[in-house]
Amino acid sequence: MGTEEMEAVILAGVLRRAGADVTLASVEDGLEVEASCGSRIVADTHIASCADQVFDLVALPGGMPGSVRLRDSDILQRITVRQAEEKRLYGAICAAPAVVLMPWGLHKRKKITCHPSFIGDLPTFRAVESNVQVSGELTTSRGPGTSFQFALSFVEQMFGPHAAEDVDKILMTQIDGDFERSTEVNELEWSIDHNPHVLIPIANGSEEMEIIILVDILRRANINVVLASVEKSPNIVGSQRMKIVADKSIMSASNSKYDLIILPGGTAGVERLHRSRILKKLLKEQKQAGRMYGGVCSSLKVLQLQGLLEDKIVTAHPAVANELTCKIIDRSNIVIDGNLITGKGIGTVVDFALGTIRKFFGHGRAKSVANGIVFEYPKS
Repeated sequence: MGTEEMEAVILAGVLRRAGADVTLASVEDGLEVEASCGSRIVADTHIASCADQVFDLVALPGGMPGSVRLRDSDILQRITVRQAEEKRLYGAICAAPAVVLMPWGLHKRKKITCHPSFIGDLPTFRAVESNVQVSGELTTSRGPGTSFQFALSFVEQMFGPHAAEDVDKILMTQIDGDFERSTEVNELEWSIDHNPHVLIPIANGSEEMEIIILVDILRRANINVVLASVEKSPNIVGSQRMKIVADKSIMSASNSKYDLIILPGGTAGVERLHRSRILKKLLKEQKQAGRMYGGVCSSLKVLQLQGLLEDKIVTAHPAVANELTCKIIDRSNIVIDGNLITGKGIGTVVDFALGTIRKFFGHGRAKSVANGIVFEYPKS
């Protein structure tokens, strides 16, 4: 409970894409945990069932009070101490290096980093401020905004540099010098007189990293985010086999109006979103009312089929770009065209979420949220 959801889900999602057999284990009594920004995630198993297993890697996400609850798990402590003693890989991110590893004595004789809020708790002569610090078997990192780098470091250590490069190309996390972070055309002010309401419809096969990054970052700006399942159950299983619990059914969610509707990608999930009559109706009403809407990665196909990309300019993942008939700006992570915002892929969703905050509240709020998650964001 209280684990930082971006860190947990990005770790599991990236490692599974690399081919690792990943177990998400709950240290709570139940498998369903509410994370630090309100997302509900269902673990694969209880920590007790992992006690006698041998792992190539034990990785601890941060978040508060999640880090404290990990620290207080005797079983997790025994697993991690044994991991270190037997010289196998272990790691921690954000608050966890200071809050979990230090009380367990697993930071000794290691260079170590953590979230800036906790860096003062680390031994001065061992603390470093790098985004990712590898020190023998221990790898540490700084926050949600460095989670992709943290996860890819483990891919490189376990599978080699070529595997890490291949996964990174799929994720599109690297900001190419020739790419724009954000491009805006047909500028329109997103002015509303209340706290923004955002709907994120989800389905089995939706890309869980995209879902969780959007929810986590938007809620940090106090945006009211509703995750709505188009399935019969509120529980969905994402493209990387992670279980997420929606806030509402799409039927229940359809009783409200939303300032912005965002569709996540994930090939199988996109197909299931497209089959939802209620979602089609909501998207049609959104367009007619002139309210905001957007999509990431393969979800642009749904927007096109609903006629929401007519006369619009977008950015798109290379895998779906040739299926779109609208104008595409290829060399930009996100494109904002009036009341439409689009994102290229998984690795550009942090920019997508911060771009959304900027449009609703201004650059200052977006920069503040970026600083909090330790994500490099333009000063102006």
